[in-house]
Amino acid sequence: MKVLVTGAYGQLGKDVVKVFQEQGHDVVGCGRDELDITNLEQAVKIIEQFQPDAVIHCAAYTAVDAAETDVDRAYQVNAAGTRNMAIATEKVGAKLVYISTDYVFDGLAVQPYHEYDNTNPQSIYGKSKRAGEVLTQTLSGRYFIVRTSWVYGLHGNNFVKTMLKLGQEKPQLQVVHDQKGSPTYTVDLAFFLVELVQTEKYGVYHASNSGTCTWYEFTQAIFHDAAELLGAKITAKLEPCSTEQFPRPAARPCNSVMEHISIRTNGLKDLRAWREGLQSFMRELEKVK
Repeated sequence: MKVLVTGAYGQLGKDVVKVFQEQGHDVVGCGRDELDITNLEQAVKIIEQFQPDAVIHCAAYTAVDAAETDVDRAYQVNAAGTRNMAIATEKVGAKLVYISTDYVFDGLAVQPYHEYDNTNPQSIYGKSKRAGEVLTQTLSGRYFIVRTSWVYGLHGNNFVKTMLKLGQEKPQLQVVHDQKGSPTYTVDLAFFLVELVQTEKYGVYHASNSGTCTWYEFTQAIFHDAAELLGAKITAKLEPCSTEQFPRPAARPCNSVMEHISIRTNGLKDLRAWREGLQSFMRELEKVK
């Protein structure tokens, strides 16, 4: 299968390229220098040149807090950029996989969110990503919208790396205990995308590692695995705190937990437990070091 990946040098994009190549697919990875998704003419030209069977659209504006003041840029990338990819892929009859987010929901629900629950984003980031979903559904005939959450991996900055650093530097650390979700390891998500894109089971999917935790519980697991698997000396005394104690420019969903109904009803393989994903990440981190 010929696959083009946007945002190929980002945290998820790098692992998507690697996993697809390892599975024997013909992959071209495009960063901003090779493909500016906000340029429609360029997007069409590059897609027509490569003639992919599928496009995995990982490129996005993901600076959640910065988006609150950088509104135009967030929409330019997440909405118009996604529209451009939808138009370009449709011209060559390719499948489009749009990576979306738990931020399209308001996070106020008591139960986990279903794929076709009403969205109600509260931040500019969430609203711009939702706009990308709408444009994908409107303009693409063969689309997969894949919402994920709490993503981390070997490449780029993320919560796990930050906590590993702070845990070895700080005497005390407060972490939010009233926001819950499902951490997602980029490699596990990439393997799911490989399976998904080879089907014609189009639609909206929720894909995260299985199980749930709060950020505080996630940090507890990070510290435990870092000590056990990396031999890291964790000095920080961990304390739970509330969202109110750490005000941020953009609203965070209190409940980011998403049901995987589409994965189950379409007979696809669900992602493994988040604790297993975290341990795999730690082992990979140890190899890199």
